[in-house]
Amino acid sequence: MHPEILSLSLFMFVTRCSPGPNNIVASHSGFNHGIKKTIPLMLGVIFGFTTMIAIVNFGLINIFKLYPIIQKILILTGTIFLIYLAYKISFSKNNTQEKSLNAVSFFETFMYQFLNPKGVVVAIISVSTYVEPGGNFLNHSSWVIGVAFIFAIISIHFWVFIGKFMRKFATNDKFIKWFNYVMSLLLLSCIATFYL
Repeated sequence: MHPEILSLSLFMFVTRCSPGPNNIVASHSGFNHGIKKTIPLMLGVIFGFTTMIAIVNFGLINIFKLYPIIQKILILTGTIFLIYLAYKISFSKNNTQEKSLNAVSFFETFMYQFLNPKGVVVAIISVSTYVEPGGNFLNHSSWVIGVAFIFAIISIHFWVFIGKFMRKFATNDKFIKWFNYVMSLLLLSCIATFYL
């Protein structure tokens, strides 16, 4: 067992379950598309984030240390994508109209994990803090990746269910429009945390 399992679990709980790009998009999708159509997004977040943690753990962290500009480029690219996504959410049509914003696919969500500034920073901090090089490397690595996987499942389900629950209050088009505006604004507010 990892000697700091409690600290690692608390870190993953706070970073994965707090509002962030993945969780806000998951709530928006749960609200507008329901749970069934949001499953590909959920799987993309779960497996994408876990894969990214593994890739950072088994080598990418060394590249970031040698070339910090790569991390800055990822943050800038992720920021541009979030602005685009916030625009799409803000101006998406509600379900009662002919056209609506399609649910995000597994592939899109999976690939976004490598551009998600919050996720990249969480991966770097978790690997550099909780993985000890040397004899315990594989043991610590498996615990970090496993705990990340568990909390990715918990957080994405929680936020999708929040969106689905909020749908009960969507009695008219105006509520849906304002919900989408709020989700878009929350997504944009995530950008500020990348540069603080």
